[in-house]
Amino acid sequence: MHWPAPLTAKDIEQDRGPVLVTVEYRVIPQDREAFLLALDEVGNERRRDGAYRWGVYEDTAEQGRFVETFVVASWIEHLRQHERVTNADRLQEEVVRHFHLGGEPKVTHFIAAEP
Repeated sequence: MHWPAPLTAKDIEQDRGPVLVTVEYRVIPQDREAFLLALDEVGNERRRDGAYRWGVYEDTAEQGRFVETFVVASWIEHLRQHERVTNADRLQEEVVRHFHLGGEPKVTHFIAAEP
């Protein structure tokens, strides 16, 4: 398992959801097309492993800033994604990270708010 465990401020009920995960990347403009092609392959992995929505967004105010998003049905389903990551997935994610400037991409987890 090469994905680190998600950080949480409190315990989360396993059936709670949906869960939105964002991954922020910084890429030099010349690498935009190659980065997006590599990230599209990662999107296929995310959908294969349970994401029912996946997308990538480009910042309109800051060139080279991208946010990948994916949504899974529940917290437990996202934790299972951590267990399903294969070596081939890891290699493809390394291709994407190669384009990212400065350390690891920022990963953030959001869960649907309950009243």
